[in-house]
Amino acid sequence: MTIHLSFWGAAGTVTGSKYLVESQGSAILVDCGLFQGFKTLRLRNWAPLPFEPRSVGTVILTHAHLDHSGCPPLLTKSAFSGDVLCSRGTADLCGILLPDSGHLQEKDAEFSNRHGFSRHRPALPLYTEQEARAALTRLRAVPFDQLHILKEDATLTLRRAGHILGAASVQLDWDGRTIVFSGDLGRYHDATMVDPVSVERADYLVVESTYGNRAHPGVDPEEALAEVIGTTVGRGGTVVIPAFAVGRTQTLLYFLERLQQSGRLKRVPVFLDSPMAQDASEIFCRDLSDHKLSPSTCRRACSIAHYVRSVEDSKALTENPMPKVIISASGMATGGRVLHHLKRFAPDRRNTILFAGFQAGGTRGAAMVAGADSIKIHGNYIPVRAEVRNLDMLSGHADAGEILRWLRGFKTPPKTTFITHGEPAASDALRVRIAEELGWQCVVPEHGQKVELE
Repeated sequence: MTIHLSFWGAAGTVTGSKYLVESQGSAILVDCGLFQGFKTLRLRNWAPLPFEPRSVGTVILTHAHLDHSGCPPLLTKSAFSGDVLCSRGTADLCGILLPDSGHLQEKDAEFSNRHGFSRHRPALPLYTEQEARAALTRLRAVPFDQLHILKEDATLTLRRAGHILGAASVQLDWDGRTIVFSGDLGRYHDATMVDPVSVERADYLVVESTYGNRAHPGVDPEEALAEVIGTTVGRGGTVVIPAFAVGRTQTLLYFLERLQQSGRLKRVPVFLDSPMAQDASEIFCRDLSDHKLSPSTCRRACSIAHYVRSVEDSKALTENPMPKVIISASGMATGGRVLHHLKRFAPDRRNTILFAGFQAGGTRGAAMVAGADSIKIHGNYIPVRAEVRNLDMLSGHADAGEILRWLRGFKTPPKTTFITHGEPAASDALRVRIAEELGWQCVVPEHGQKVELE
């Protein structure tokens, strides 16, 4: 039986993860993510799906970040009627992330129409909150490390990948062939998340390369946070941290709580201005098997911040001149409440905009980290005079060395290793390292490329 693998996302970019596995008219889709960053990529979200949704029997999600899980509402709108399989943690997080994604898209469209800065008349959401909730009825949780039968000749096994709560590597066995998808690999010895679990064999491997050309700095994240916050507060400024609501926010709260306990953050208030991050933190403290923190440590970390729920309180926080730390989504400053904080705090040299991980090309985060002197928000250009920092050591992604460490867990080389989910330079750098250090056959696929798995 012939099996084909097509790359409909995360090829040449770090977003839009979609891998279609097909055989004799039947299809399984691994990941179903949104494109983010450059406009040419975001426009793909609006294009017709490049495959027939009715042919997809099952969708498998590696984890809940929207670049991997944000498209099931679009698939469901297009007549997909199968199951969406994932870990329990991913299902719990998607339960808040997908409706929030739809809600924000509706609000952004409403805001654009009200202020007239969209080129579209009218501006529309990609999908609505109601459509996202309809897609959630398709989700089915699958336990880690247990064989799950998809159909007569296909099985699924999930293994913990670290990275964020519920993140998984996917092993798909179909008609005698084993295909492994790394998902986003976490870091070894991460302060909060479990180590990624090794895989012993695969005929074909799809591996991420987000940090394929980089090594994380060997700097203590607590020391780095203490230095940034202390310096900023010392000059009367505010630290704004655009952070992913799932994963980085909880890790930041853990480190900030440790700094408070040690007396290094005395009298510096911390605000968490993201209802979704607050809900994710509750899930984080409930699903204890997916991370390293004890129940008491988790509760302490998640309770150090002042939670800001209402829009009115968020606006009041923006206008409050006192030195403080604000954590708000999104992590690459692509949307959400953090944009209003950036409009207020980015023009002032006393403040600091602090990023905590990878910034995809074409995002406001990438522009600021690269030194942009202004960013466009809600149709207007906002000057960036605040100090901009990015603490890469806080990233939840494995760096190049850690990816190689995970790959060395294979007892035999895959026939082919496909390197995806990275900017071109990162993917090619990882290809070279794998070929030279492991001697494996590697390919960096292009968007839309279709290969036969012999």
